[in-house]
Amino acid sequence: MNEITRQQSTRQPRVQGGEDSRGERDRALQPPVDIYEEGNALHLVADLPGVTPESLSIEVDNNMLSLEAEIRLEMPERMTAIYAEVRAQRFARRFTLSHEIDGDAIEARIDKGVLHLRLPKKPSHQRRRIEVRAA
Repeated sequence: MNEITRQQSTRQPRVQGGEDSRGERDRALQPPVDIYEEGNALHLVADLPGVTPESLSIEVDNNMLSLEAEIRLEMPERMTAIYAEVRAQRFARRFTLSHEIDGDAIEARIDKGVLHLRLPKKPSHQRRRIEVRAA
């Protein structure tokens, strides 16, 4: 099985956190993802509500795939918050890529807060049919 599929499976976003440079807790939701295989590629689908292409960062470094995004909800002018729980939200998720994945050929698109990644396999790891010839 591919290494990318060895992540903990959960349908609810998990929270991961550390401390930022000011010593405050920096909390990021780990968005739920689905990973499936189709042909010569894996597909990763992540739920990132409110995230736009401009607020999303996807990087591959040394077989580590990182997804990070931050959304900020601004208070409309001339309005005063009476109760506000959602002001900013960070999403972060990391995956170790299998040696089968071609990190240079990953494709990404986001549509209505749903991220779609296509992770093609390297040609040397793609299934191929061997022709059998008569002697």
